[in-house]
Amino acid sequence: MILETEITRALGLLEFPFMQRALIGGVLTGLMGGILGSFTILRQLSFFSDALGHSALLGISLGLLLGLNPSLILLPFAVIFAFGIAYLLQRTELWTDALLNIVYSSSLAVGIIILSFVDQYKGSINSLLFGDILAVGERDLILSGFLLLCCLAFIGLTLRTQLLLTLNESLAIARGISVSLHRTLFIVLLSLVVAVSIKAVGVLLVSAFVVIPACTARLLSRGFSHYVLFSASFGVFCALLGIILSALFDLPSGPSIVATQFGVFLSAIAVRRA
Repeated sequence: MILETEITRALGLLEFPFMQRALIGGVLTGLMGGILGSFTILRQLSFFSDALGHSALLGISLGLLLGLNPSLILLPFAVIFAFGIAYLLQRTELWTDALLNIVYSSSLAVGIIILSFVDQYKGSINSLLFGDILAVGERDLILSGFLLLCCLAFIGLTLRTQLLLTLNESLAIARGISVSLHRTLFIVLLSLVVAVSIKAVGVLLVSAFVVIPACTARLLSRGFSHYVLFSASFGVFCALLGIILSALFDLPSGPSIVATQFGVFLSAIAVRRA
């Protein structure tokens, strides 16, 4: 009886426009995170999404200080961040994780200092810190849809190159492929995906949206094509289930999605050992 009541309530929630937008946003964001995440973890760039998420607080704080919409600041900030990281990777001999740690720690520190000059920041950035996919609007869906098309076009048109760069970078260099160019393009695209996903999952949890579905798929897949497909599927499934659980039990949407991803990840470990 209780189960039937909850199912009826869940179906009733689907009638609301904000819930429909949230589910569509979850599908789009889950697909983007899953597709790019499958390449990201193999290229050992998983820390990049976390670094951008934390560094995004600097962009948010600048937007609040200047009286601008923080969401509008995130996209150009993400692009600048991507080019900056690509430049530093080429100009220094530091390890990627060490360099990202320096950048995101410094950005976070400066962002917090700027926020100290903004009186209303506590209420203004709460949803950006922890995510609120139920607040996704039509413009956000259009932007996410366009960015998903860009991801599919980029991966589709350069699939062989991306595979070679991911699995054997030395061979790619020997074949004359411009590693720096493709790396920069991939990082810029990943930065935009992370920036768009921040509204759904929040600054503090956005890296999980890219990393966990891909790691789950890695545990269960045998071939690369299955790996990418599983990663995208897990991204969509966890986003939808997390949104529904969030709405049913009045939980924060971002943490609900990430907790769902973690639950599926643990299930994948159990299935792999069985």
